[in-house]
Amino acid sequence: MRIVIALGGNALLRPGDRPCAAVQRWDLDRVTTAVAGLALEHEIVITHGNEPQIGLLAMESAAGPVPATPRPLDLLGAQTQGLIGSLLVRALRDTLRGHKAAALVTHTLVRADDPAFARPATRVGPVYPRDVARALARRHGWHLAEDAIGWRRVVASPMPVGIVETETIHDLLTSGALVVCAGGGGVPVTADDATGALHGVDAVVDKDLSAAVLAEELSADFLLLLTDVPCVYTGYGTHDPQPVLDATPGDLRRAAFPADSMGPKTEAAARFVERTGGLAAIGALDAAYEIVHGRSGTLVRPDLVVG
Repeated sequence: MRIVIALGGNALLRPGDRPCAAVQRWDLDRVTTAVAGLALEHEIVITHGNEPQIGLLAMESAAGPVPATPRPLDLLGAQTQGLIGSLLVRALRDTLRGHKAAALVTHTLVRADDPAFARPATRVGPVYPRDVARALARRHGWHLAEDAIGWRRVVASPMPVGIVETETIHDLLTSGALVVCAGGGGVPVTADDATGALHGVDAVVDKDLSAAVLAEELSADFLLLLTDVPCVYTGYGTHDPQPVLDATPGDLRRAAFPADSMGPKTEAAARFVERTGGLAAIGALDAAYEIVHGRSGTLVRPDLVVG
């Protein structure tokens, strides 16, 4: 079976942890232990989040002396793919002795006319006091938005429409390699209509939606979205959360999960199942093997056909 595994940001770096190398190595050991059993039985592609890492790089880039210009987010995203990919591959090689593993910097196609570019809403980077935020907005032309404890930069998050390196990823899989790719949703690019030339855009792409596109293009059998909770809950954060253990795409959409938490994961799972007829699941990192074998997590399956 071919499985695309999407590691959430909290699976790679737990809340409260600093994004330093020693902590990330420890957390990546948890990742490789969790997926090792699956890798011995199936073809595996691993994608990952990058929010803490790209936030740190964005802060460091913006702190440069005037008139230095911060590096655009597409290049920062490429940096995080290299950083996390290298750590993941080394950890995987140590855990899966004799198993080939490769990390690939991956580009994600988006549309230049995506309406998200007119409505930046995705938060990146650190929290700033109001005066600092205003100065950065003037200096760099950033959009900023207030949250509970300060101001943060907001950027566009266009919809992924394709993965540039799908054919290369397929070739690596058929050679027997475990592939790490599409980190942070992939480097967002547009393609020139006339020449096909790729142009980076200062945006971020949702990692779960990119994983769904990648899984579809690879004809994967299973999309596994791993996070820090055991399954999807309705009423999460209330006094009476209810676990959702089995759902169809329609069930998930009717539940209307929040866009800043479980919403992208449920939408990614729903899209993959609708478009391919395959299976998707959402659950905890440490239960990855049990989720694929139906013993944990939230299973997302096609609607049953009666008649």
